[in-house]
Amino acid sequence: MSDSIKHECGVAMLRLLKPLAYYQKKYGSSLYGLNKMYLLMEKQHNRGQDGVGLANIKLNVEPGKRYISRKRSVATNPIQDVFKQVNKRFVELEENDPNKLKDPDWMKENMPFTGELFLGHLRYGTFGGNTIEQCHPFLRQSNWKTRNLVLAGNFNMTNVDELFQHLVDLGQHPKKKSDTVTILEKIGHFLDESNDDIYYKHKDKFSKKEITKVIEDELDVQDILTQSAKYWDGGYVMCGLMGHGDAFALRDPNAIRPAYYYKDDEIVVVASERSVIQTSFDVNIEDVKEIKRGHALIIKKDGNVQEKQVREPLERKSCSFERIYFSRGNDAGIYKERLELGRRIFPKVLESIDKDVKNTVFSYIPNTAEVSYFGLLKGCHAYLNKVKTKKIHELGDKPCHDEIAKIMEISPRAEKIAIKDAKLRTFIASDDSRDDLVAHVYDVTYGTVKPSDNLVMIDDSIVRGTTLKQSIIRILDRLSPKKIIVVSSAPQIRYPDCYGIDMAKMGDFIAFNAAVQLLKDTNQEHILTTVYDKCKAQVHLSKEKMVNYVQEIYKPFTPEDISVKISELLTPKGTRAKVEIIYQSISDLHASCPEHKGDWYFTGNYPTPGGVKVVNKAFINYIEGNNVRAY
Repeated sequence: MSDSIKHECGVAMLRLLKPLAYYQKKYGSSLYGLNKMYLLMEKQHNRGQDGVGLANIKLNVEPGKRYISRKRSVATNPIQDVFKQVNKRFVELEENDPNKLKDPDWMKENMPFTGELFLGHLRYGTFGGNTIEQCHPFLRQSNWKTRNLVLAGNFNMTNVDELFQHLVDLGQHPKKKSDTVTILEKIGHFLDESNDDIYYKHKDKFSKKEITKVIEDELDVQDILTQSAKYWDGGYVMCGLMGHGDAFALRDPNAIRPAYYYKDDEIVVVASERSVIQTSFDVNIEDVKEIKRGHALIIKKDGNVQEKQVREPLERKSCSFERIYFSRGNDAGIYKERLELGRRIFPKVLESIDKDVKNTVFSYIPNTAEVSYFGLLKGCHAYLNKVKTKKIHELGDKPCHDEIAKIMEISPRAEKIAIKDAKLRTFIASDDSRDDLVAHVYDVTYGTVKPSDNLVMIDDSIVRGTTLKQSIIRILDRLSPKKIIVVSSAPQIRYPDCYGIDMAKMGDFIAFNAAVQLLKDTNQEHILTTVYDKCKAQVHLSKEKMVNYVQEIYKPFTPEDISVKISELLTPKGTRAKVEIIYQSISDLHASCPEHKGDWYFTGNYPTPGGVKVVNKAFINYIEGNNVRAY
């Protein structure tokens, strides 16, 4: 994605099922869990680079001993910074008393981050600043172990106001109106209630000290989560640790946000990406499972692991952007899907170049589009194989060897055209000077394109189009092609996301701006007013009764009409080459990613009522000139 779009977030949770001595003996280190957490988080650094947090809980620690450890960082390289802080004491121990480093009992007794339960989080700060206080995991503390809660997640709730009011109605006074604090306090409330219920059930049978152990055994994590998540509207993977040793990973009913797990007799691990678990633990793809929609993977203190239903599963609407762009491309499924996205869009490219493959150069931008680029080339090869077969057939029964050899040389002209340089900074106040530097964010490979050539560049997706207009098209035009064709492996992004991707304002979308301009060009501006009136009229309705009237803005036009207008809007003044922008179709997106049909940012078909509420608010903000987020 050439535009800078952020996405929140990534999670990693690990439970060691054996004593530390087991890992010391088998793997040569009591820090096995910590080292694996570093791998799990580093392999997911694509999911968040603004902030990182790591928490650890020790099981069966004597009173008076610290059993919860946490480090968070918003440094430039937060993963390295967190683990540098955590490892500092181990490095000192290795220098001063290395034998203790090999003593798992001493390590657990005396050193932080030597417990059995780990929770890590990687954050992209989409809004509200980026401070250490906003970094997960969040901690809700108590002197009773069973009331402590550590929470981290990849989520966004669309109904924070509603959930906040629920807490107020319970008599709480939350310190902040944010979805993270709200969720933490919501789960915390029902965790407290469960503690109380068990206590009063057994207070006449056991001493207070003995009841603590009873509470640990009887806490019903499934029920706590069921009560807590009853009114949540959003996309989420919520991971939590309780002070005594229970843990959970909860996924939303539509499976919007991704969550995978693996279990054997040594560990249980949860992560946002499947291939990360495969790499970190060297396990087969079929052994890594997906947490079912509306279910929680619950790990009890005794090591019992079960997947239990928390919310009624709804239609599967897993985020297709995960497959197109956000997740790592080395996952077996994602790799195939991105190839297919590229392959399926080739017919549109072929039409755009008027089947003139000979005078066309194929490339990609940015690096994350490389796999879909290979798919595009596969589509081209398949087409050229038919062309070559036909040409050879036309040679007759006794073809000349040289003629066949010449035909066999026909192939796509694949080149590395665009190179992204280090981020350029300017201290010059003049807009003209700054724009000139912005235009040089990318550089190009000279000598690869002739004036008679078409230049095809495939991108993952085009959201705002700002980088295309300000930088990419300008620098590509220096190669003097006759035509620049920018291909988006994703469809047109028309609507806000509210489940974890930083796309919240209607005016940010080049597809929306193109539709608005087309309405003006065709004297249909009244549609904007009509849609605005409809949106305003339903502001006071419950989100369940709202309708996405914003879809009416696009109805007068075909996707091709909007693509033509986008091409016009994104062509910089003075560009010599003709510019055309091509988008994937919705049908080909679904055919490429059949198990991940979450497409609300393309179609406006939101999987939860809160999504409709957000798009309603986003459009009202646009018309009223309020440059603020819709959630």
